Amino acid sequence: MSRNTMPDHRTGQRFVVAMPVQAEWDDASSGKHVIAEGETENVGPDGALVHLPQLPRVGDRITLVVRDAKEQLARVAVEVLRLERNPGHPLAALQLLKASAEWRGRVWETAGVLASTADENEFDDF
Repeated sequence: MSRNTMPDHRTGQRFVVAMPVQAEWDDASSGKHVIAEGETENVGPDGALVHLPQLPRVGDRITLVVRDAKEQLARVAVEVLRLERNPGHPLAALQLLKASAEWRGRVWETAGVLASTADENEFDDF
């Protein structure tokens, strides 16, 4: 067993669901304002893991807009906790800077509904 394991401090259930997102931040090294379109990998009650073609840096504070098929669900401030620099599928783990009823009510609960619908339809092709 490895002694270098980090404890998991996440609270609440995470839903594996792809929801469109837009992330905005100012790149400290270039000074440019970056707008990146992507999608969620999973959504939790306090943040999300998102796929973005261009990644911010760990510790950056960014604005994240989450949408569903019809409308904007939330616009929130998040901090980048960690990055997965897979060239084919770069990911950023994001955490809300402050608790948000809007996030839990509009994003997390919508993700739960979408995930349960996907689970129900998983075997429809058989």
